[in-house]
Amino acid sequence: MPEFVTRFAPSPTGYLHLGHAYSAMCAFDAAERAGGRFLLRIEDIDRGRCRPEFEEAIYEDLAWLGLEWETPVRRQSDHFADYGDALQRLIDKGAVYRCFKTRKEILDEIARAPHLLADGPDGPVFVGARLDPEEERSLLAEGAPFAWRLSMAAARNIPGVVFGDLSFIEESLGGDARRMIRADPGMFGDAVIARKDAGTSYHLASVCDDALQGVTHVVRGEDLRAAAHLHALLQALLGLPSPIYRHHALISGDDGKRLAKRDHARTLRSIRAGGATADDVRRRLGFTA
Repeated sequence: MPEFVTRFAPSPTGYLHLGHAYSAMCAFDAAERAGGRFLLRIEDIDRGRCRPEFEEAIYEDLAWLGLEWETPVRRQSDHFADYGDALQRLIDKGAVYRCFKTRKEILDEIARAPHLLADGPDGPVFVGARLDPEEERSLLAEGAPFAWRLSMAAARNIPGVVFGDLSFIEESLGGDARRMIRADPGMFGDAVIARKDAGTSYHLASVCDDALQGVTHVVRGEDLRAAAHLHALLQALLGLPSPIYRHHALISGDDGKRLAKRDHARTLRSIRAGGATADDVRRRLGFTA
């Protein structure tokens, strides 16, 4: 039986809150129960929003909760070359194209095309195509910004990738039940998997890192369940193994809304400063202290 390996992969764009604590402890407990390994990964590809002080706070908060992880910690900003290699493989397969459209242009196009959707898992569901080579060269010469989009139409015609066979395994949080789910990556439209200025995206970096780190089980919030559909396609295109997924419920605040950094959810740092202990937090989240 293969070793159980899971991870907690926060972005250092703010301080951790109770929702992050719950996700980290779900993954940590799953590894402990299986006698496996728990990894911490820092997803800091967004260099405009990530801050060193937030990264340090992640280590402090998780240690305060009593979690332990292997070192060294993988920081995505140190591994853009890995994501660049993966992107080049997709380029070589003809699976991606440069899209120069702005968000406004995409929304305008969707408004004129009722068959397109404005609300997919990542926002507007856009389906495009590669520009005429001469027009593309002209825009590149001008230094125009662009995003690399995964072409669903092209992916369907790549040898070895059969859309009807794409699937992933999802387990219950305790691992006592599992089901095979047919993947539907088309719900994303032509998803952005890299940008000119960033070189990667959450989707591409996450898929690459899970494979490179030998992650066998991805334990994360149910808000990311849809991502598994797109990741199944990327794994097939790149010849990478598919982990088993476990998606947990999300933690809500007193107002019933999902806790989020952007809504200034109360942080673990403020909870600790208020006199609460790590055992208090564990009990509050349903874990045995």
